[in-house]
Amino acid sequence: MVDAGGTTGTANPRTLSPAAMTELIVQLQAIVGPRGLLTEAADTAPYVEDWRGLYHGRTPAVVRPIDTHQLANVVRLCAAAGVAMVPQGGNTSMVGGAVPSENGGQIVISLARMNRILALDAVDMTLTIEAGATLKSAQDAAAEAGCLLPLSIGSEGTAQIGGILATNAGGNNTVRYGNARDMVLGLEVVMADGQVWNGLRRLRKDNTGYCLRQLFVGAEGTLGIITAAVLKLAPRPAETEVALCSLPSVEAALDLFTRFQRFDAAAVQAFEYMSGTGMALVLKHIPGVSLPLRQPAAHYALVELASTRVGGGLREGLETVLSEALDADLVIDAAVAESEAQRAAIWKLREEHSESQKREGASVKNDVSVPVSRVPELIRRASKACENLMPGIRVVAFGHMGDGNIHFNLEQPVTMEAAAFLARDHEIMDTVCAVVRDLDGSFSAEHGVGRLKPYMMPDWRGGAELDTMRRIKAALDPMGLMNPGKVLP
Repeated sequence: MVDAGGTTGTANPRTLSPAAMTELIVQLQAIVGPRGLLTEAADTAPYVEDWRGLYHGRTPAVVRPIDTHQLANVVRLCAAAGVAMVPQGGNTSMVGGAVPSENGGQIVISLARMNRILALDAVDMTLTIEAGATLKSAQDAAAEAGCLLPLSIGSEGTAQIGGILATNAGGNNTVRYGNARDMVLGLEVVMADGQVWNGLRRLRKDNTGYCLRQLFVGAEGTLGIITAAVLKLAPRPAETEVALCSLPSVEAALDLFTRFQRFDAAAVQAFEYMSGTGMALVLKHIPGVSLPLRQPAAHYALVELASTRVGGGLREGLETVLSEALDADLVIDAAVAESEAQRAAIWKLREEHSESQKREGASVKNDVSVPVSRVPELIRRASKACENLMPGIRVVAFGHMGDGNIHFNLEQPVTMEAAAFLARDHEIMDTVCAVVRDLDGSFSAEHGVGRLKPYMMPDWRGGAELDTMRRIKAALDPMGLMNPGKVLP
């Protein structure tokens, strides 16, 4: 429908009376059975708070369907009652995208029991899998077939395929393989009215009208609920080389990345930047980690090269590029993994950045992206702007330099209370984003918009772009029942 201002809106979900909600819950249990429904506060607690602890919602029930048929019936029942639904995967969102509201009127739908691997074809190089399967289980299934599912994120042991696709996750290997949407060939989706769209096609070419699957990838569950997907696999690398480097500057990190691109762009599987501040927090808070370099530095880079060819010359190439970079004073020191255990230990230094910040105290997270060539300028300018805004603030910048996505996180000053620091989160985020915008970047690179950032949408994506998003939402979810309060302001 169209409001008086000419923009497309949606109807509001209903607020049921306690008696009506009780009756709805009875009907939901009839669909999913006793094991498929949680109503006790102690049981629903893990589903109503986000990983960062920013949002604490309430829900009368968590529904856990076992298959698409059950889920479709659940959605039809909730739609008929006008009750809002919050789809949830592993609940690892950084922006509160899977948490219900505080009013207690939204039903949480967990996909965790829909976790089967439906098919794997090592010739087609495709994996058909249900939305509730974890990314790690999908990676393991691909590996057993001699293939690679190249999507890799820090929370892959918990994050589920449906949530990963709904947020269009990026991760460590984006520089080579792209984001989650680049790995999707087909989807199955339960629509807002309970209809099931079965688009589980394994075709590499299918030019028949609108590409519907891309509407749901990245929509954060606001248009429908992803129940299964066909994912593209890749050949499993025969050789992998990993190195951790200490660097004199951010500019040196970019120069080093450029040198590896020129060596063999197809071999660069990951290129990660880490600040000295972030590395120090990992070493402080994470048991069992150590720095495999002679001394700490202000800047670090992690590079991973991979090739499907045996004897592809990766080690020689890695050592040649690093040697030349050392001679050019772009690298202070470097450690090259000699085993899988050493490779995992180096990666742990990168992957534990978020957890170490959480243990240190309150942090304001900025998942931003700029053109790769402007990453050093982003880090320098945004650091200065934040330090001017709040003396004592600690800049913890790290992330995917190879694709321009930096997690520009800010840790509370040691003399400041967490609550006082978080009360200024929008001010801090806006300070960072002013620099990002000036550099032609985005305020959300891979974490999505969720509940945290919809207020930014009118300024960044207003006009025709936001109006088109609202029209799509109104067409596919006219009652506004799918994950309300997320993405759209």
